Parts: sequence; C-alpha cells; structure tokens
Amino acid sequence: MQTLLNALGSRIIKRGNVTIDYADGGKQSFGDGSGPLIGIRFTDSRGPFDLVRNPEMALGELYTDGRLVMTSGTILDFLHVVMSNAIRRAPPLPMRAMFAVRSLGSKIWRNERAASRANVAHHYDLDGRLYDLFLDRDRQYSCAYFERPDMGIDEAQLAKKRHIAAKLMIAPGQKALDIGSGWGGMALYLARHCGADVTGITLSTEQLGMAGVRAEKAGLADRVRFKLEDYRDTQGPFDRVVSVGMFEHVGVAPYDAFFAKLADLLSEDG
Repeated sequence: MQTLLNALGSRIIKRGNVTIDYADGGKQSFGDGSGPLIGIRFTDSRGPFDLVRNPEMALGELYTDGRLVMTSGTILDFLHVVMSNAIRRAPPLPMRAMFAVRSLGSKIWRNERAASRANVAHHYDLDGRLYDLFLDRDRQYSCAYFERPDMGIDEAQLAKKRHIAAKLMIAPGQKALDIGSGWGGMALYLARHCGADVTGITLSTEQLGMAGVRAEKAGLADRVRFKLEDYRDTQGPFDRVVSVGMFEHVGVAPYDAFFAKLADLLSEDG
C-alpha cells in the first residue's frame, strides 16, 4: 500500500516540501522542495492502507490515535499543502476506482431504522461532560453562524438560532417540527422568542432526557415536547419544519424519501 500512497502523493503534491516516514523505515518525499519542511510518520504498517482506503475519515483518526505523527510542522500545515495541491490534481486511477466503489456503496446502503438508532447512540449517547468541553452553553452541536470574526462560540450559536428563526418566519401559535432536536436549544428558542408550538424528535436517549428537563426548567413544557422518534414515523401536519446538522445522518440513498417525508409533514402553506 506504500506504493499506492506514494503514487497518490506524487501525483497530487507538486508544490511544497512533504516527507513521509513509514514504520518499516522507508521514506518518500513529495513536492518541489519549496516552503518549510512538513514531515509525517506512520507508527504502524497498516496506517498507509487505512489512509488510502478512506482518506477523509482515516487522516483524522490516524492523527488522534497517534498512528500518524508530525515530525516537522503541524497537522494544519500538512492539510494546507495537500488541499492546496489537490484542487488542481485528479487522483490516480486505482484511487478513483476505490472512490467509485465507495460512492456506489453509499447509494445502495439504506439507513434503516435500527441502523439509524445505533449510529446516533454511538455518536451522542456519551457522557455529557465530553460535550461540556467544546460546545456552547446551549449545547448547539453544529452550524455556528459567525456574523463577525471576533464572535465567540456562544454568540455565534445564538446568531445561528436567530438567523434560522428569521428565515422560518414563524407566527405565534404555529406548529413547528425540529428533526434531530439535539439537546433542545433550537426548539426552546423557537418557542420562547417566536411563540411557536414545537415538537422536537431525536434518536438519542441522552439528548431526549436533557431536552425534556430543560423545557420544564424554562417553563415551556406546555409549548415544547420532545420525542424519541425516527422522522419516518412522525405524523403531521406542521406549519414549519427545521433540521439543523442532521442531514449527514440520513444517508445518500434515502435523500428522495427524506424530502418526500418532509413535504408530507408540512401543511398546505408550510
């Protein structure tokens, strides 16, 4: 697999100064030697295979697991060189074939209910102290909206909720559905600031428990309810449907079914 990774690197990295040290002592250089040296080292023999097989996923996992270490420069420097070169180069034929197989598999694979539940549990049913380390105080998981460069994460996540609410143009009393409602922040915002009657659905038992407690504490339990429910089982109609950062869990094959379900859930002018 080193041979394929070397071919990939040689084809893509034409500018810059990158070296790879392999676990068996092998070494390969890429680029034209310009710029500072950026060096990476694989600590085991399987690392190159994992990287070639699924580079988008494996690079981060290899780095966090200590199986890919930086010997010179930072991981950000490495990403910058690779990405700035990659936009100008097509991968070699074996890589294109592998990507095509993966793409076909994603289109065939259907994210059935049991698999959806298991995926969400793996991702979100974790100790809440983990999320306290990097989320804002409202536990917004994605899509922070930085209106200004100097905004902090709490302010940017508030800006996101405000921006989405403005797009929805919810009138007081209208029924809204939040698909993938997380820890409840978006639903609570729509109820508190827009006067909406909100149903939030999630497949995470941890998120469900916290969201319900938050609604009670906020005095909004009469206007906000949360359910452990797959969107495919939800019954409408709703005046508005919102879903923030959940689409990545749908899977490619069910795209049409997802949007057809949303259309079915909406009222005539929703």
